[in-house]
Amino acid sequence: MNELDLAEPVAAAGLLAPGRAVVTMLSGGRDSVCLLDLAARIVGADAVVALHVNYGLRPEADADQRHCAAVCCALGVRLETVSAGPAAASGNFQAWARDLRYAHAQRLAEARGAEITAGHTATDQVETILYRLASSPSRRALLGMREREGRLIRPLLRFTREQTAAHCAARGLRWVDDRTNDSDRYARGRVRASLLPALAAVHPAAQANVLALAENLRAEAEVLDALVDGVLEGRAEIEMARLRSLPAALGRLVVQRLADGAAGGPAAGVARRADEITALREGGMLDVGRGLRACVSGGLLRFGRTPEGVRKPRSPAGDENQRAGVSPPS
Repeated sequence: MNELDLAEPVAAAGLLAPGRAVVTMLSGGRDSVCLLDLAARIVGADAVVALHVNYGLRPEADADQRHCAAVCCALGVRLETVSAGPAAASGNFQAWARDLRYAHAQRLAEARGAEITAGHTATDQVETILYRLASSPSRRALLGMREREGRLIRPLLRFTREQTAAHCAARGLRWVDDRTNDSDRYARGRVRASLLPALAAVHPAAQANVLALAENLRAEAEVLDALVDGVLEGRAEIEMARLRSLPAALGRLVVQRLADGAAGGPAAGVARRADEITALREGGMLDVGRGLRACVSGGLLRFGRTPEGVRKPRSPAGDENQRAGVSPPS
């Protein structure tokens, strides 16, 4: 195998397979171009649809769209484009842009019975973990992105940005660079420009060590999840007496699991309110954020939705601090 060609190791990992339809998000950058090439070769060009979102915010936006069209033409892949002008943006732009492209990708994937592929790399993984380390005290924040999350798959998560660039160069594939990715306007850009070089200066294997730590934490998380499963036994509630008898660390995990279940997804930060929740008495209630309320009734702790009239609005600044940089551009 040519060491610059990632087709063999990506195919061996099994996330991409012949005939398994995929929607590939295509920005035109090196990672997404590399991923589209691999998808077309492994899955088959007829089973791939590329999605490009033109946000119309940079002078190069239309040129980037034309570049994506040329790449798709060369690879024999169908291209779907979405135009979204700046007037449509609201709140945190990065979060809005991410939500927009994933919503369109989900629509295409559901229509085709396909999976969604994103070009996140090991380099993106390191940046994400470091950002979360600085911005969140949660252990779960350090687990990083997973190769599979529901319909979404990340076939390049084991490879670095340098490797995807080398793959494109070896295959004669051109890409475009979005200069805003390196801007210090966003948290991810500051991590990329300042923190990663500083860590490399401390130890040359810093990035590899961050990735190894995340892998170990994910393995340990499976053990912790099994402990929580044993406590809850599939229930969406727990006896307060039982909760108070648990070791504090396990109690936090149980509280977080119950909150996640009530929210229908991760309810970040609720575990930090575990002591307050455990102190609740019969009939007690506590709004814990994320639109959730902890309630004690009949000796049982349950989580429900906080009534709309008493929910506190989230500030744009707080929203950016929570979300900026979590999902890198693809």
